[in-house]
Amino acid sequence: MKALNNKTAVKAVRPERIIQFGEGNFLRAFVDWIISNMNEKTDFNSSVVVVQPIDKGMVDALNAQDCLYHVNLQGLNNGEVVNSFRMIDVISRALNPYSQYNDFMALAEQPEMRFVISNTTEAGINFDPSCKLEDAPANSYPGKLTQLLYHRFKHFNGDKSKGLIIFPCELIFLNGHKLKETIYQYIELWNLGEEFKSWFETVCGVYATLVDRIVPGFPRKDIDNIKTKLDFDDNLVVQGEAFHLWVIEAPESVAEEFPANKAGLNVLFVPSEEPYHERKVTLLNGPHTVLSPVAFLSGVNIVRDACRHEVIGKFIKRVMFDELMETLNLPKEELKKFADDVLERFNNPFVDHQVTSIMLNSFPKYATRDLPGVKEYLKRKGVLPEGLVLGLAAIIVYYKGGKRADGVEIVPNDAPEIMAMLTSLWNDGSVENLVKTVLADTSIWGEDLNTIPGLADRVIYYINKIQSEEMLQTVKDLVD
Repeated sequence: MKALNNKTAVKAVRPERIIQFGEGNFLRAFVDWIISNMNEKTDFNSSVVVVQPIDKGMVDALNAQDCLYHVNLQGLNNGEVVNSFRMIDVISRALNPYSQYNDFMALAEQPEMRFVISNTTEAGINFDPSCKLEDAPANSYPGKLTQLLYHRFKHFNGDKSKGLIIFPCELIFLNGHKLKETIYQYIELWNLGEEFKSWFETVCGVYATLVDRIVPGFPRKDIDNIKTKLDFDDNLVVQGEAFHLWVIEAPESVAEEFPANKAGLNVLFVPSEEPYHERKVTLLNGPHTVLSPVAFLSGVNIVRDACRHEVIGKFIKRVMFDELMETLNLPKEELKKFADDVLERFNNPFVDHQVTSIMLNSFPKYATRDLPGVKEYLKRKGVLPEGLVLGLAAIIVYYKGGKRADGVEIVPNDAPEIMAMLTSLWNDGSVENLVKTVLADTSIWGEDLNTIPGLADRVIYYINKIQSEEMLQTVKDLVD
C-alpha cells in the first residue's frame, strides 16, 4: 500500500485564490469537494490555502499527506445507491497562524487571492474585545480576518481591485450578516479608520450562506478496507452523504466568479437565504423532531426503518407533504423536490441514525422547528395539523420515562428544569394539568400555547389515546 503524497499521486498546481479558515471534516467533504468539481468541470482553476483557526488542529496531518485525501460519498441519489471515492487535490498547503504568523499575514499580499471561506463552528463568529491588532494572531476568527483584510488594504494602498469575497459556512442564520457586524466592531475597537472601513464596505463582499450535507467524518470502522480498496495509506479519508446543497445570498456577479452551477453542483445564488433556511428547518429538521418520539414509542429505533415502516412511514409523509409543506412560500415543485431529497437522505442505507440521538432537547427543537408550522397551518387552513400535534403529545409521553412495551428503557434528556417539571407533572397524575402547564411555560415556547385554539384539547386527547391504545395504534388511526 502506497503512502499518499504528491510523489505517489498526481497533484495539479493551481493559483492560490482561496483562503479557508478551518480544516475539519465538513469543509473538506463539502467546500473542497465542490472546488475540486469546479476545477474539473469549469475554468475555475483555483487552489486553497487552509488556515487552522485555533492553536490546536490538524494542519500537520494535512501537510504530511501534501494535503491530499479522499472523500467517500454514500447514500441514495434518485433511488440509486451511491458509494463513490474522489481524491481531493485542491489544498496547496495548510498553515497554523499561531506558529506561522508571518506566512499567514503574507496571504494578504498575494494579488490573486479572491475568496475567504470559513467554518469555525457556531461559536467561531464572535466578538472578543480582548483581541488586539498587534496580536500574532488575534484569538477570534473575525479578529484574524480583520487583521488579514487590513494588511491587504495597506499592502495594496487601498487598491479597489484587491477586495475579497467572503463566504462563512458556520451554522448560524444569516452568518454573513453576523460576520460583517463583527468585523465592523473590530474596525471601531482598533481605530482602523474611515478609509479602510470604506474600502471594506465597497470592495469586499460578506455573503450569508446555508450549507447542507451530513458528514459523519473519518470512517474508523471501515478504514482498513477503504485503504485496501484505494491502495493508499490515506489517514484523512472523510465520509459524507451523497446529497449536498449550498445556498449563497449574493448577486449574479459573484456567481460568475464562483461558477459552481456550471459544474452541475447544487449551489444556488439567491437574493435572500431566509426562505431556504426556513425550508431546511421546516422540511428536514421539523419531521426529524416529531418522527423520533413517534417512531421510538412505536418500537422503531432507526430513522431509515421509520421511513420504511408501513404505518410510521405514512405519518412522516403526512407531516412533511400535507402539513409542513403547506406552511412555506417557495414554489410547490421546488418544495416537493427538496422533501423527496430529504426522504432519500432519511433512507440512507449506510447510516444507522438512531432516533434517540435526535431526542435531545426536544422541547426547544419543537419550538423552533415545528411550532411555527402549527401556527401557520392553523392560520391558513383554519384547523390544527394533527400530525404535528400528535408529535408534541409523543414528546410529552416520551419525557415520562419508564420502559417501552418491549422493555427498552426510555431515557429523556433536556434542560434540568424542564426534566424536573415533567417528572413532577407526570407524578401528579392529571394529564389535563400536565398539558396545560407545559403549554403555558413561556421559558420554553416564548408564549403561552394555551392561547392557540384547540391545541391543549388535542394534545390531551392524543396523550390519553397513546396511554390507552399505545403509540402505534394511535398513529395508525391518524394516517388510515
